[in-house]
Amino acid sequence: MENPLHHFELHPLVPLSLFGLDISINKAIIMMWIACGLVFLFFYVATQGRSLVPRRVQNIAEVAVEFLRGLAVENMGPLGHKFFPFIATLFFFVLFANLLGLIPGAYTVTSQLMVTGFFALVVYVMSLIVGFVLHGTHFFSILAPAGTPGWLLPLMVPIEIISQLARPVTLAVRLFANMTAGHIILIVLFSLMMTAPIYIGWLPFGFTVAIYGLEVFVAFIQAYIFTILTCVYLGDAVKLH
Repeated sequence: MENPLHHFELHPLVPLSLFGLDISINKAIIMMWIACGLVFLFFYVATQGRSLVPRRVQNIAEVAVEFLRGLAVENMGPLGHKFFPFIATLFFFVLFANLLGLIPGAYTVTSQLMVTGFFALVVYVMSLIVGFVLHGTHFFSILAPAGTPGWLLPLMVPIEIISQLARPVTLAVRLFANMTAGHIILIVLFSLMMTAPIYIGWLPFGFTVAIYGLEVFVAFIQAYIFTILTCVYLGDAVKLH
């Protein structure tokens, strides 16, 4: 059976270096370019021949955009309108990267911890910047809920600091782990299907089809979870919750 982790190995396709840094182009970078291109293509198609009564792709795009706008405003209040372009860009990139990885022979960009970690770090740093810009040093009050007795602060503040620092870690690992685990299961089942005798090969084939359908759902739900947690973290910085 093929090593299930072999699929996640990256090798330089176009070796490049800049000031001693390895910036080689590999299949993960190419898949990111393709994911970005598909997002642009999706909205290009959706905005062609727009009508008052949306149909087909325009309808899907408008429903998704309004849903994401509502998500941002619900968590951040009126400031959600300003952050909506970032939220929408993040959601559609993660979604298309997840779905693209389900095509046989393609590569799942979001199965790379470096990629999900970078996005999570950007979200976390942005929430800190928003908090300090809006509230100044009063932003530190987020470490202790209003009304907390003074004698509880030595206990509450360290716990809240750990909770804050864990946010980018959990945000990155959740997406990375879900996409990696699902693809490993698919690779194992597909390998079993190809190597098993024909009279029993239908069993792993059935499971492969079922898991593949589940992975399509996971691709959507993980993009949604990553996006809503981003809204929650930014909303906490805005509202000091």
